[in-house]
Amino acid sequence: MSRPNILILNGPNLNMLGIREPEIYGRLTLSKLVDQIKKEFPHIVIDDFQSNDEGALIDAIHDFGMRCDGIVFNPGGYAHTSVAIRDAVASIKATVIEVHISNIHSREGFRNVSIVGGACKGVISGLGIRSYSIAIDFLSSLK
Repeated sequence: MSRPNILILNGPNLNMLGIREPEIYGRLTLSKLVDQIKKEFPHIVIDDFQSNDEGALIDAIHDFGMRCDGIVFNPGGYAHTSVAIRDAVASIKATVIEVHISNIHSREGFRNVSIVGGACKGVISGLGIRSYSIAIDFLSSLK
């Protein structure tokens, strides 16, 4: 049996984890988060990609989404604004779980709705960095 292949995809400003608003997002950097997840799930092939550019995220969704088993996607602020990213998620075969470190429903009103989330299998919000692990655990159970 082949190992599941999952992409951890992070959108704008996630490269600033550990620096940006640590009271909301924590002090763990993105690279340390990815390292921690890879150690937690050694039986899964995990790729990762981060971009602040909407087009680069769409390209990654198209590329990985046709050849991997699942995507754990934190679209950052694009969750609330990008129809194009939503359409990219809807066009691929991989199962996508949207994750957010903070609870988008307890924040500013403009963050309460995720356009992208409607095209995903599920949305995990507000469980901190644990959101990523929960999503990977779910996706690996589908294989």
